[in-house]
Amino acid sequence: MRIDIITLFPEMCEAVMSESVIGRARKKGAIEVNCHQLRDFAFDKHKRVDDTTYGGGMGMLMMAEPIALCFENICAQTGTKPHFIYMSPKGRTLTQARLRELAECENITILCGHYEGVDQRLIDEYIDEEISIGDYVLTGGELPALVLADSVSRLVPGVLSDDLCFSDESHFDGLLEYPQYTKPAVWRGREVPQVLLSGHHANIEKWRREKSLEETFFRRPDMLESAELSQKDKEFISRLESLCQQS
Repeated sequence: MRIDIITLFPEMCEAVMSESVIGRARKKGAIEVNCHQLRDFAFDKHKRVDDTTYGGGMGMLMMAEPIALCFENICAQTGTKPHFIYMSPKGRTLTQARLRELAECENITILCGHYEGVDQRLIDEYIDEEISIGDYVLTGGELPALVLADSVSRLVPGVLSDDLCFSDESHFDGLLEYPQYTKPAVWRGREVPQVLLSGHHANIEKWRREKSLEETFFRRPDMLESAELSQKDKEFISRLESLCQQS
């Protein structure tokens, strides 16, 4: 997968995407990440990429032409039109399900907004979708873009050491992850659940599934509506509901 990030702060994006798992994946060629300085595509000597809004109002707006030129340059490099995403608080909230779909793309370009946003004509002409990482507003689109780039990269084959590294986590199958423990077996009087020390894999898997259902039931019950549940899962949730009604 190739990811291109259009930004006013390429050094910031490059620093984050060069560290840890993603940085190692880039070095071995599992993914390609390119951070583009939008000002390189400005068309005046001051490298301006924003201007005042028509109709008045506070703040500046990012102009369409520099963004279009940058994206067209990326298209020329890839020989295709990448899936173009604008990080925007008006966009659809990012989910693990959408990330799995995006991980199938060969090329993704992410636009980081600033100021009051982007000229609507650029959005209408080029943007394939707008994505938000939550119902709040940040000073720029770099952090949301990095969240998207990191979370989709780790789903690409070869980035993580094993598919279980992401398929066994919260949200992947529509549920929250079960609690996890490491050494020592007793920490400040708190013991690791005995089933995890038993070596009985079937019992461990049963415990983990039930804990995952339990975590989701109490923390994010809304997720249960769309999760794929077996008959045993539904029976376990019914028991949880009964216990709550009794208490």
